[in-house]
Amino acid sequence: MLIDMHVHPIFYGPICNDDAELENRKNAFGVWKQGPMDFEELFAEWDICGITQAALLPLDLTTTAGFWVVDNDQVEALCGMNPDKFIGFASVDPHRSDAVDVVRKAFEEQGLQGLKLNPAKQKFYPNDPVAEPIYRLCEQENKPVIFHSGLSWEPNTPTKYCHPMAFEEVLIKHPNLRVCLAHFAWPWVREMAMLMIKYPNVYTDTSLLYVDSPEEQMMELFTKDMGPMWFERCFPEQVMFASNGPRFRAFKLKRALDKVPMRDFARENLYCKNALRFLSGKGCNRNGRGQNDPASE
Repeated sequence: MLIDMHVHPIFYGPICNDDAELENRKNAFGVWKQGPMDFEELFAEWDICGITQAALLPLDLTTTAGFWVVDNDQVEALCGMNPDKFIGFASVDPHRSDAVDVVRKAFEEQGLQGLKLNPAKQKFYPNDPVAEPIYRLCEQENKPVIFHSGLSWEPNTPTKYCHPMAFEEVLIKHPNLRVCLAHFAWPWVREMAMLMIKYPNVYTDTSLLYVDSPEEQMMELFTKDMGPMWFERCFPEQVMFASNGPRFRAFKLKRALDKVPMRDFARENLYCKNALRFLSGKGCNRNGRGQNDPASE
């Protein structure tokens, strides 16, 4: 089982019927050389590396750009077409006056499983009071939040909003809120590691922006940016497989991670178990580690 926890469905064929909308997506995401793909092509690529499910992430830029990159209704529709394959997330622009209502509808009526926010793109600091009602609702509904963190190559994304330390007050104030700071907060990998050691409710993922080949980048991440045993010993249940598609190809990432030395329990956590825990909140003890993992002994 392999779950990709970070996919932007901007080119999924069934939601690519409007040329103006597609152009907005390309410009917002900074990807201009790709185009729509049908499910047959998508799932053929999944089969190369064994992906069984993927989290689909929309983005609401209502007040900053005047449009959604992908909206909650579109994610709901995609999940309805392939409910066994797609895990739908919601998004909301925190500056909207109806932000809480949008999120509540996404969870209670549309069946979406979590929330995606991008502070750099949506222009808010994570600890801004404007986002507090949203965090409280996610806690009440037992839904996780994925934040963009670290560098973004997308246009108009000031990095100041996404430094990993900008999230610490949120983690302190909301200890029961499961939070993923995506992209390993690169280049602040050690700060990200520190947060995972300190806060069992914070996760990250492998959707780094490559500055080397995938093989070189993953080996650098797991054996040099961090000590080679940090993942297994310190936060074995807090890192999830994620590709950041369509910017990067999942099968190349999987091939690279297969070459990184780690024990079987850690690899299984990375590829699927951690995602299941993040989504459900089940299976972790008070220290953030599963009862049956060697690292919890």
